[in-house]
Amino acid sequence: MWKYTTPGIPDARFCRGSLPMTKEEVRVVTLAKARLEPDSIVYDIGAGTGSLTVEAALQAPRGKVYALEREAEGIRLIKLNCSRFGAANVEVIQAEAPAGMEELPKAQAVLVGGSGGKLAEIITAASSSLVKGGRIVINAVTLETLWAAQKELEENCFDELDIVSLAVTRWPRAGRSFMAKALNPVFIISAALRS
Repeated sequence: MWKYTTPGIPDARFCRGSLPMTKEEVRVVTLAKARLEPDSIVYDIGAGTGSLTVEAALQAPRGKVYALEREAEGIRLIKLNCSRFGAANVEVIQAEAPAGMEELPKAQAVLVGGSGGKLAEIITAASSSLVKGGRIVINAVTLETLWAAQKELEENCFDELDIVSLAVTRWPRAGRSFMAKALNPVFIISAALRS
């Protein structure tokens, strides 16, 4: 369980497999950019291990998080992590987005951690799935994804475009010293659906 009202569950608390996991510091900034409310409806696209799903569910305890993931291992890990943290307001859907998005209720936020090469289609689907003023937050690790996200958001009725590059360096203990351990930089791209 996570008894705090703030995001930032330590990575080591999550059950992990071979799928990539959104790191603690990236989750915190991603959720800040999503601007969730207690009753928000959220889609987590490419949910992976469910770390962002869990954190979003805890931030929106009266809302609902729809975790879309194509990998069977991810589905198992999302369910396991939701159970571990008591995130009962999550529905896990095995699908390759944008498939499945059109059947969900309108969302206040769409979080995109993985797009499977379908970022343009996901952004187009999000423009129909979000409420007016709803927010999309995309995590990207390549320049190509950053450029594609910026282009697609501007062409799909989004404004308030904001791009942050987050480079985290942790300082774990190494014997009697502390040694830098840099994580891969991540672009966090957020925007709001034009009202």
